[in-house]
Amino acid sequence: MIAVQMDSPDTRPEAEISDFDAVVRHHWPRIFRFVLASIRDRDAAETLTQDCFLRAYQGRHRFRGDASVRTWLMQIAINLVRDFARNRRIRFWQRVKEMAVDCGSLKDGIAGCGVSPEAQAVAKEQIEAVWRATGNLSERQRTVFLLRFVEDMDLIEIANVMGVTEGAVKVHLFRAVHTVRERIGGMR
Repeated sequence: MIAVQMDSPDTRPEAEISDFDAVVRHHWPRIFRFVLASIRDRDAAETLTQDCFLRAYQGRHRFRGDASVRTWLMQIAINLVRDFARNRRIRFWQRVKEMAVDCGSLKDGIAGCGVSPEAQAVAKEQIEAVWRATGNLSERQRTVFLLRFVEDMDLIEIANVMGVTEGAVKVHLFRAVHTVRERIGGMR
């Protein structure tokens, strides 16, 4: 049985989507972060995030509430990212943009009010090293890594989103973390 995650104890997932504007406001930042981290192109990430919510809106009548709205939206986003990556591989000339990361958008995640500029610079360098290292992971490893560490999702939820077993998630995560650590260690 799939555990249903709800944002408040008295709402059901299928009832939650009845106010789709609220769904967009609540879930947009998370979906956008995941898509941006996956494809590393801000303009394309904005477009794919819009597409994600458009598809969700168009398919809202098929949403049964078997999973949380967050899981449902992440599944749509993952499929859009996969399609985008597939199309990008077909169009060789677009590969130049693959590694474009707007590290300025990550500043909110690392900068604190009392953090020195030196500490911010070190943190930014570390994040950039992780982004470079994740760029060479397999699609599944990168997806699991991003859902776990960028979106802070638990393993069971990642398994539900990706349609795989929890064991498969653990294997992909272990390999991804191992590869990232190796690549970062080799850069120092």
